[in-house]
Amino acid sequence: MLKSQKHTSKKPTATPKATPPVASVPVPAPVTSAAPPAAATDVAAVAPVTSTGTGSSSHPLHTGIVATTFWVGEIFDANAEDGSQMLSTFDANWFENFGGCDGVATSGTCSTETRTAANGFFPSSMTPKQNPFYLDLPYDDVNDSTAFQNRGTDVPWANDAAYAGQAGDASVSLMKNRWVKMMKDGQTCYGQIADAGPGEYHDAAYVFGGNDARPANARYGGAGMDISPALTGCLNFADINGASEKLDWQFVEAADVPAGPWLTVSSSDNKVIN
Repeated sequence: MLKSQKHTSKKPTATPKATPPVASVPVPAPVTSAAPPAAATDVAAVAPVTSTGTGSSSHPLHTGIVATTFWVGEIFDANAEDGSQMLSTFDANWFENFGGCDGVATSGTCSTETRTAANGFFPSSMTPKQNPFYLDLPYDDVNDSTAFQNRGTDVPWANDAAYAGQAGDASVSLMKNRWVKMMKDGQTCYGQIADAGPGEYHDAAYVFGGNDARPANARYGGAGMDISPALTGCLNFADINGASEKLDWQFVEAADVPAGPWLTVSSSDNKVIN
């Protein structure tokens, strides 16, 4: 599939009308390393932090979901509202805050690259400031008016203590940096939500449903998520820029995420950056 045919993330638009914001309460933090790698060449020497997480999850399992690839700095249609990964629905400065092109920057173009376990699936020529194990799901709880209005009841953890009073606060997201467990052909990897898409932005039945519903999105092979190059490498995708490979996934609590390269640089905030 040509990249110019694929819409993924959604550009931040006007913020939905909300009730007066309350103080943001941080999401329970995953175990993180003391500091990100000092330089790209040092990434391989940085051991993922120790975690007692087992990977267990009580959240519904979603099976056989098509996952396409996207990356920070990708521009596949500059004329489309959601055609650039210079920003995400949660961060208008995603490119800068991530640390630049999540791949290889050549002549003003940011291209993806093969990732391997040799350096923890990190990019070869830059040091991410944020977790390179990122993904999106089709539920934009900030900029999609339907999702924003319903997130207090749609999102299973909306009433958890960490999110108390935040459902009506448009300055925070109930989705940003939540952990997701992904499985493909015997390989299991973990990532954090950094954007919304593909194609749909309030598909609650698929994202949160317990009956393994199919994504509402009918484009791009019926894709139900986009995943980063680090995740395509970790999951052994045959095509680093593919649009047809399938995986199983489920939400997982931060405390249950096991040690791995996905914890080398991780985040826990849920603040929206406009």
